[in-house]
Amino acid sequence: MCPGLALHPLLTRYAAWLEMNQAQVIADREEDPGQVRAIQIVLRLERARPPGWHAALAAAASGCAALCLDPRSEPGGDWYAPVRAYCRGHIRKVTRRGRGAPWRAISDLPGLTVTSGGTQVRVLVPGLVSELSKPVAKLQVGGTDVPPDAGPVTVTCGGRAGGDSPVLVVHVPEALTMSTGKLMAQAGHVGMLTAALLAGSDQAALARWRAAGCPSRVLRTEPGAWADLGAAVSDPRPAWDRHRLVPVRDAGFTEVAPGTVTVIGQLTG
Repeated sequence: MCPGLALHPLLTRYAAWLEMNQAQVIADREEDPGQVRAIQIVLRLERARPPGWHAALAAAASGCAALCLDPRSEPGGDWYAPVRAYCRGHIRKVTRRGRGAPWRAISDLPGLTVTSGGTQVRVLVPGLVSELSKPVAKLQVGGTDVPPDAGPVTVTCGGRAGGDSPVLVVHVPEALTMSTGKLMAQAGHVGMLTAALLAGSDQAALARWRAAGCPSRVLRTEPGAWADLGAAVSDPRPAWDRHRLVPVRDAGFTEVAPGTVTVIGQLTG
């Protein structure tokens, strides 16, 4: 079985999405509210032990990729149908926060937990937003902000990055102000898109990345370097084929204008 088969519907849609202008993005993003599907990303936010900013974003990237590459997301697995249905439409992600009993209440729901030092993030199997379970619906969407900390850290989901394993570097522009929760969703997008692109082009690299736990690292990128990356991804197809670059364009429901490139992933190694 080829890992990432559930992600295949995403590839065609991703290429088309990146080529849309702002008006097309706005028109495309509308859908039947009853059919909206999303991955819920939950940040553990204990008062006495706040999470790390870099680790939280990297955990979202690794966790979303690992969930879609999990054996349970392959044909015949319990997660295959919901992941496949999700990949046929908009890949929305919602970041929520939990602590204490509410955090523990979601620990048994289908999904994966990523831990890096004192930071924990749980990524739940996608489903209809209109059918959220009560423990998830009770978790607040707002209030996820934590200040950027000292520097990047490599995060894995149940693995250990080795010398020959690729690492996803998530570039976040310093000049674009977004909440931690919003950025975690963007990082989750780029992790998932990287998994899909690897599944469609390089199964050997995908196998190494998957075995290492989809290692990811987040960098705050200064304006000059961000402009260079933006120029490199102006045509998304060669950007991936030549440089392993993965831009994410936002639908613009919150915080940024429709079509904004929010983060750019770069697979190294």
